[in-house]
Amino acid sequence: MDVSRGRARPRGARVPVLVCAVLLAAGCTASETPVERPGASDRAALPLALDDLQGRYLKVIKEVLPSVVQIQASGDLGSGVVYDGQGHIVTNAHVVGSEKTFRVTTAHSEEPLTARLVYSYPEQDLAVIKLDRVPDGLRAAVFGNSETVQVGHIVLAMGSPLGLSSSVTEGIVSATGRTVSEGGGSAGGTGATIANMVQTSAAINPGNSGGALVDLDGQVIGIPTLAASDPGLGGGAAPGIGFAIPASMVRTVADQIVRNGKVVDSGRAALSVTVRTVVDDGYRPAGAAVVTVTGGGPAARAGLRAGDVITGVDRAPVTSATGLSEALAARRPGQRVPVTYQRDGAAKTVEVTLGEQ
Repeated sequence: MDVSRGRARPRGARVPVLVCAVLLAAGCTASETPVERPGASDRAALPLALDDLQGRYLKVIKEVLPSVVQIQASGDLGSGVVYDGQGHIVTNAHVVGSEKTFRVTTAHSEEPLTARLVYSYPEQDLAVIKLDRVPDGLRAAVFGNSETVQVGHIVLAMGSPLGLSSSVTEGIVSATGRTVSEGGGSAGGTGATIANMVQTSAAINPGNSGGALVDLDGQVIGIPTLAASDPGLGGGAAPGIGFAIPASMVRTVADQIVRNGKVVDSGRAALSVTVRTVVDDGYRPAGAAVVTVTGGGPAARAGLRAGDVITGVDRAPVTSATGLSEALAARRPGQRVPVTYQRDGAAKTVEVTLGEQ
């Protein structure tokens, strides 16, 4: 029963509403045009839609979860995704760390299997390990086209958060094309700056790293890698903000590792310099000071030298070493871009043909 101005209206009654005729020059006027409230048949459609969505969840989980494994490296736990039928598993570089051998628990293995490192690529926080023995029934995941991922797509994150194997969380794609810089060392990351990350509201907790971010077609669209931290929470994870490496980049890196045993074409732009952040008189980050320049590299050929302070790349301002990494992550080797810098207090700009990291 609907309540309006303190009086009850019988269910199914006609109720006058305001109707706006957008094509009338006079604008919007009041009308007593009756509008039927939804009947029982309309209300019945909602549970059916929910049942259909739940059915899709169950189908995707049944299909993909057996391809998500738990990886134990020394005392740390992480996740991985079966990449092919030969026992290759893709995961994060920060999951494998400096280890060379691992114990892997699959969805159908009662005892952990042994695996070895094929190659780790910290620059993109990806790694591939390989099972010493491929068990019967091992199922490779299907990696989708991350170029088709759109904001609002429903996704499921699968992995082993806090060591709870075969866990699934649900959310949506919150944004695409994010450039994210990981913490390094004790922060648990590799310090990499990664472009084109998929942002998601699906919960990503310690142990989820290296698992699968899956769409409702049952395709892996990304590898969950890190959650945003909130300085206001003492550096703790910010709820509902996580990031995954897109499937297209995962395939690019993993295919090279499986085929060549290493990454031979990173696709990551570089200036071939080492830098540090400098601050202004107010102790605010003011640029990336060049510490060393690799001889014969892109920066050296363009005339950059130690002591220069880089303040911009291709019209993107640079105020720190991390900012320079983020500006380069959005560009490709071979691109010719203007680099703005300061030398002896004077602002200068030079064209640089970017190299490869």
